[in-house]
Amino acid sequence: MSDIIQLLPDSVANQIAAGEVIQRPASVVKELVENAIDAKADSITINIKDAGKTLIQIIDNGIGMSDTDARLSFERHATSKIRNADDLFAISTMGFRGEALASIAAIAHVELKTKQEDNEIGTQIIIEGSKVNSQEATSCVKGTNFAVKNLFYNVPARRKFLKSNTTEFGHIISEFQRIALANPEVEFKLYNNNSEVYLLPKTNIRQRIVSVFGKRINQNLITIESNTSIISIKGFIGKPEYARKKSGEQFFFINNRYMRNPYFYKAILNAYAQILQPETVPSYFLFLEADPSTLDVNIHPTKTEIKFEDQQAIWQIIHSAVKQALGKNNIAPSIDFNQEQGFDIPVLSKETEFKTPRIDIDHSFNPFETKSTFNKNPKSSALSLEKENLANWDKLYDGFEKENQQSDDFSSFSNENNQQSITDTSISEKYFHVKNKYILTPVKSGLMIIDQKRAHERILFEKFLQTLSIQSSATQTSLYPKTIELDPKDHILLMDINNDLKNLGFDIEDFGGNSIVINGMPADSSNQEPEQIIDKFLNEYSSGEVDAKTQAKEKIAKSLAKASAISSNQKLSNEEMREMVDMLFACQNPNYSPFGKLIVSIIKTDELEKRFI
Repeated sequence: MSDIIQLLPDSVANQIAAGEVIQRPASVVKELVENAIDAKADSITINIKDAGKTLIQIIDNGIGMSDTDARLSFERHATSKIRNADDLFAISTMGFRGEALASIAAIAHVELKTKQEDNEIGTQIIIEGSKVNSQEATSCVKGTNFAVKNLFYNVPARRKFLKSNTTEFGHIISEFQRIALANPEVEFKLYNNNSEVYLLPKTNIRQRIVSVFGKRINQNLITIESNTSIISIKGFIGKPEYARKKSGEQFFFINNRYMRNPYFYKAILNAYAQILQPETVPSYFLFLEADPSTLDVNIHPTKTEIKFEDQQAIWQIIHSAVKQALGKNNIAPSIDFNQEQGFDIPVLSKETEFKTPRIDIDHSFNPFETKSTFNKNPKSSALSLEKENLANWDKLYDGFEKENQQSDDFSSFSNENNQQSITDTSISEKYFHVKNKYILTPVKSGLMIIDQKRAHERILFEKFLQTLSIQSSATQTSLYPKTIELDPKDHILLMDINNDLKNLGFDIEDFGGNSIVINGMPADSSNQEPEQIIDKFLNEYSSGEVDAKTQAKEKIAKSLAKASAISSNQKLSNEEMREMVDMLFACQNPNYSPFGKLIVSIIKTDELEKRFI
């Protein structure tokens, strides 16, 4: 029987490796920009066309490469970062695997120009699908210029599964933000289809955060700092009142390397316990510094999952540091922290020496002594209670009013409704409001309960969906237009779907610099501020990826319906309840919200009667 195992050609092996390292255009940006930083560049320019599918160009002013190094850099496992296995446990650079350039060259057309400062002339290399077409001397400036064109041109299955340009560029911005935040001493420029997205000068960490996320975030930041023998922490956390339902301003860095760590994330959420609105996430920008020998960054090709030697101790440090920062700013109940010196966080390590605790015992204490004798002991007198104080314990409740259960549950009933009976067996137009959240009305089969927010979402969703199909809706022009500064990802997303929003009644203009001007809103939108509706809409719409136009229109309608619907605690008049119920049952699907949640529930008469047996 003939042999069946054979070595793969280098080109195929590189394409397989590319599947791990280069998942989408954002992966190319990450790898090349990190290489530029490792090359000691302090100015990096990124040019993107068609969300990186057509062009990704990275230009830096780093140390550059010699002609030999330039050619060798495209070989697999060729790297200047490590020399032996021990170096893996003392890594201080961003890249080190030696797979990135080989992987990129295997699935794209790559052109490299590079020159070292001491050389008069540079090197140009052109590679297509791992094949070196040419290498020659060229005139260029100091540093490196990578141009990656036609990504995945020879792997059509991978290119086919790329998302829309808006989604893919959103991933590029995410990678860019992570690198830019970790390196405030580096100047960054990002252009998309020749339009400026970011122009970030050299600065400090706080100003870099403001430059990346906009001026609005400046008032949200709380300084955090903690130094221990295991790890040092500095950076900023966000105030609870600015927490949002959408993630995007949550960053962990270890030794200036971005990382994901769900375990440490829980330490932060635990520190914010009971001071956050439900389903919201606080902002945080935490920069951790630790001995590289205590880390293992070599467990994932993208190098974002990092293993720590003292993970539990670091959890405690992060949790305590966040609690301290919140306490100093009077946001959470805390001990009186010294504003200048802070406090030491006790941490257990392998070298920690345990000492036997010392307990002071009052040898004169006798539990069988009479009360008068017992009170003579000054150490024990604080534990005694005066008899007259015991007698007046019930006065603690003075001033508290007893709540009437019926008025609590049906506080919004009108006098007219209270006089009506809900035992009518015919369909009625009597409506009762419970907790400013539920609409109750008797029907033939029993008692019908309607969730008012979900009902309004269903009404608005079907109306918006119909409006998008006929492309016509009334706009309520604002007397004073509202200018809003957005995150670049949100700004690009909003401009991408602006035509559909116009059909729904929005009048939004691009103001430049990631800002928009809202001149008008849909005539039937709720009384919320335009900024609130836009923020809620973007939070909802950006959670997930939709490419098909029909699906996109449906998602716009869903997201806008959820953002524009009335709140769950909004009081409604009897007329407003009647109108909402009428509109709900005029919908095609009145039983479920656009998100599949139940709107209407009926308690049958038989079930009601059983409750009183």
